[in-house]
Amino acid sequence: MGNKMFQESKSQKQKMEAYILFARAADMGNLKAMEKMADALLFGNFGMQNITAAIQLYEFLAKEGSYKAQNALGFLSSYGIGMEYDQAKALIYYTFGSAGGSMMSQMILGYRYLSGINVLQNCEVALNHYKKVADYIADKLEKSEGIPVEKVRLTERPENLSSNSEILDWDIYQYYKFLAERGDVQIQVSLGQLHLIGRKGLDQDYYKALYYFLKAAKAGSANAMAFIGKMYLEGNTAAPQNNATAFKYFSMAASKGNAIGLHGLGLLYFHGKGVPRNYGEALKYFQKAAEKGWPNAQFQLGFMYYSGSGVWKDYKLAFKYFYLASQSGQPLAIYYLAEMYATGTGVLRSCRTAVELYKGVCELGHWAEKFLTAYFAYKDGDIDSSLIQYALLAEMGYEVAQSNSAFILESKKANILGKEKMYPMALLLWNRAAIQGNAFARVKIGDYHYYGYGTKKDYETAATHYSIAADKHHSAQAMFNLAYMYEHGLGIAKDIHLARRLYDMAAQTSPDAHIPVFFALMKLETMHFLRDVLFFNFTMRWKWLKLDSTIGPYWDLFVIAIIVAMLIFLLRNRHR
Repeated sequence: MGNKMFQESKSQKQKMEAYILFARAADMGNLKAMEKMADALLFGNFGMQNITAAIQLYEFLAKEGSYKAQNALGFLSSYGIGMEYDQAKALIYYTFGSAGGSMMSQMILGYRYLSGINVLQNCEVALNHYKKVADYIADKLEKSEGIPVEKVRLTERPENLSSNSEILDWDIYQYYKFLAERGDVQIQVSLGQLHLIGRKGLDQDYYKALYYFLKAAKAGSANAMAFIGKMYLEGNTAAPQNNATAFKYFSMAASKGNAIGLHGLGLLYFHGKGVPRNYGEALKYFQKAAEKGWPNAQFQLGFMYYSGSGVWKDYKLAFKYFYLASQSGQPLAIYYLAEMYATGTGVLRSCRTAVELYKGVCELGHWAEKFLTAYFAYKDGDIDSSLIQYALLAEMGYEVAQSNSAFILESKKANILGKEKMYPMALLLWNRAAIQGNAFARVKIGDYHYYGYGTKKDYETAATHYSIAADKHHSAQAMFNLAYMYEHGLGIAKDIHLARRLYDMAAQTSPDAHIPVFFALMKLETMHFLRDVLFFNFTMRWKWLKLDSTIGPYWDLFVIAIIVAMLIFLLRNRHR
């Protein structure tokens, strides 16, 4: 009863009532209900976060053989949240969890063996773990679209998270609704799509989706006609499965040259739904839709050549179409590409490439829903709940979750870890995100070593990370920081000319760097002039010129302040 209520309800009040039923069932000894309650206590669902109580429940469940509990205890041990920080124990829990059937544990172990985290790096073992999860996800994806993953980066808009394009702000949604009612066909189709799969923070609502699609179709939108066909083909509460209706709407869209409609007709002929199965007709429609760039049609063509459905098997053509579809993010195409690289079918075998592709498929699992709940918890000020959810996703190898967890830890607003653990843990997570290609994280690692956050001060290591971010990611911030280090000879040989060049490169790379670069160059040129021209012969004699010892380590800031004051003075006199 609780499960049914939780899945069907949309209001928070009804979901809370579902948890009351879970609590009753748990009191009566139901293990599944105990798992639900333990998760609620861990993640802080409906404000009932109690990590100590969650651990007690998980420990009891683990003894009963619950793989979910074993995975949760592994996660808590790996961070030292409510438990002793123990990576060896975490690995044991994850191993038992994966053996019991936990997809999360499989994914965590896959990521650990891929990256060599507390285990010897082993691509083949990582491949084995990721493949099991990817097979599970692919099976789900073949039956439906799968869940959308809205990954909001907290580092991008910390002051104004509501403006994040990943989530549709309520006011903007109301404005879109107003435009849709006024007859804006494009907005009608967009709202229909958002409600069809529940995107950008909106609830999945088939009735609203069908309502907007019907309005747009009446106005002549081919896309809307195609989506109505799709709804009737797949079947749902608002549009019960009906092949004849699906064929009707797909045909209407296809007659207008619509790629989604052409693909829909291809599917009907391919599966023999409402029409006799005809691979020749299916191939024809898929080719037409693929030529228009529709990734699902490109995938279907690849699958036909891969499986030899109605055509001769041709792995080279299959690879071509899977690759084309994968460029648009078609998840099943990515899965089959991974299969081909894993087995060396039609392409040179590459364990690393296969693992990376499988990883991309695995990250579409239902657990990715936590990105949304973690974001809303953060926005509502429930930092501990947000951190726990992001940290679990980070453990599973999501780069965005790693940088978000590090960002929250760095803010020191969370209470679930000791203050002394926050910087070292943040540094660890920034490092994992940087290895996965996050330029901001790479700069952050440089900052941590520069200032000695969570580690010893180490200018050489800081300069190394700034260099990687500047060379590999063209980060303006890294260029600026590196220029400053060359200017002052911090961790690297002093080189004024290279400092100038890096400052200029930072200004060229990012418009935001123009003003700080201007002041930095003004200071550099002024000091260079004072030292090398006016007082060259007196440097050794006059101790007051040793600015570091006279004014202090931040003398350069005083110089910038003087330059700014002089500029303001000159500008004011000029206007007079």
